[in-house]
Amino acid sequence: MLLYQLFILTSLLVFLGIILKNLIDLPDLPRAGAAASTAPRVSILVPARDEELNIRACVSSLLAQEYPDFEVIVLDDNSSDGTWRELEGLADTPAGKKLRIVHGKPLPEGWHGKAWACNQLASYAEGALLLFTDADTRHRPDALGRAVAAIDASRADMISLTPAHEFGSFWEALIVPLVYQILFSYLPIGMVRGSRSPAFCYAIGQFIMFRREAYDKIGGHRSVCRNIVEDVGLCKKVKRAGGTVAAFNGPDAVSCRMYRGFSEIWTGFSKNLYAGLGNSPVGLFALMLLVVLFYLAPGYFVVSSVLQGTFPVDRFWLPLVQIGVAIVSRFIISVKCRQPVWPGLLHPLSQAMLLLIAMNSFRQTVLGDGPVWKGRSYRFHKECG
Repeated sequence: MLLYQLFILTSLLVFLGIILKNLIDLPDLPRAGAAASTAPRVSILVPARDEELNIRACVSSLLAQEYPDFEVIVLDDNSSDGTWRELEGLADTPAGKKLRIVHGKPLPEGWHGKAWACNQLASYAEGALLLFTDADTRHRPDALGRAVAAIDASRADMISLTPAHEFGSFWEALIVPLVYQILFSYLPIGMVRGSRSPAFCYAIGQFIMFRREAYDKIGGHRSVCRNIVEDVGLCKKVKRAGGTVAAFNGPDAVSCRMYRGFSEIWTGFSKNLYAGLGNSPVGLFALMLLVVLFYLAPGYFVVSSVLQGTFPVDRFWLPLVQIGVAIVSRFIISVKCRQPVWPGLLHPLSQAMLLLIAMNSFRQTVLGDGPVWKGRSYRFHKECG
């Protein structure tokens, strides 16, 4: 038992080491934006489906960008709510001269919804740079200029950044930060740019910027038309085509509220988790085993020791240190990404929820008819229409 506990502790310390290295390898966006004399035209592309609650704040923040040359194109992807009405209201404002709103075409067989919407958006774009951003994001006025400066300084073909997460409920604050906990703990971010291997990929769909020629070279979103997690798929396509990808930290430039309440979290994470692991049962069960061994078992040992009134090193003190290392790791990530730190104290509970979501993701994808999101079923397709 002692050797087992030492192995778990050593592994958690390795994860902590990866996190600390990632603090260095994930640079902040440049403080200054691109020079006006050399600023290329940017097409800001926003897919929107049933985003009545988010779209006005998102697009208003985009139209307020201080960058000298950009257009904003929003595609209403067959929404069933008031998304189009909100967009028309924005188009009638003085800032709306930079805004173009279009109706999405019906979803073809074999495509997933967001990839199809982004594929249509790219066909309307005129910019040398393409920024794909989600309707649940908010952008500070200097965000676009700083992103252009970042892609210019890094000479990358594609960049992505970590936005700040906004939370409106307990469950959002508990579960959503796991996105960054997984990213920072298990991915050496320096290898995203430093290695040609597509195994080292970083992309967050809320904010992805492409050079137009690189986007066209990989076939755009058609190349990931079947991918539920299309952002990581795009990163892999760029690297396989010989391009470069760079990652930046941008919580002071962009924020988002991914999900509203427990129901959306459960549905959204269940849709993405299994797909994000490459639809691999081995990968999913490996993640589930890791969660149990590294984050849930230590709590079991500590609680059982307290109930028994005995405090041996291998069943109480080492597991207690393991819990401490995990919580400290969460605190570090929260500070880096400008998130509240208190959910880190409930890290075992968040990991238990991750385990349940993983089980549901497998059930829906493999044993069921596929996940459902905003009225659409996400099944595996062999080819694009």
